[in-house]
Amino acid sequence: MLRRLLVFVMAVVVLVVVNFEIYKKEQLLAEGITVFLELMPRDPRSIMQGDYMVLRYNIARNPDLEKVEKDGYIVIKRDEKQVAHFLMIYEGRIPLRANETLLRFRKRGGSIRLGAESFLFQEGHAKYYENARYGELRVTPSGESVLVGLRDEAFNLLGPPVDKVSTD
Repeated sequence: MLRRLLVFVMAVVVLVVVNFEIYKKEQLLAEGITVFLELMPRDPRSIMQGDYMVLRYNIARNPDLEKVEKDGYIVIKRDEKQVAHFLMIYEGRIPLRANETLLRFRKRGGSIRLGAESFLFQEGHAKYYENARYGELRVTPSGESVLVGLRDEAFNLLGPPVDKVSTD
């Protein structure tokens, strides 16, 4: 009896944690601002995962970021097209100005990671993403981000054509 109760409690804890993470991502999508990060794409294939694109962001190549030793935040400024440009590493002392946003980064193995590092797509759909020039992210005021899509040079959302379902 005690064993069943323990399994039940553990299952409830796992469900609560998973649902809380889903809720946080949904809030980020709903409340985050749109930011475009310029890409330097590579397009490898993975037998286990299907097709995917490894994402490298130009903004992560800033020389100031090479010097950091731990995770942190950068301050970005968005231009009129919402494209992010590196301003500085955030040290918590200076208040942000209009059109400035925090963006969290992680230092892993000598490289800077800004959120999603790969974009998975259905096998055979690589042609729809080969013109990717920007990653579209939603970013909260606290600097957390989630990748929501890829955009081309003219900021058009990339992806396979959407089939129209008739409602006749």
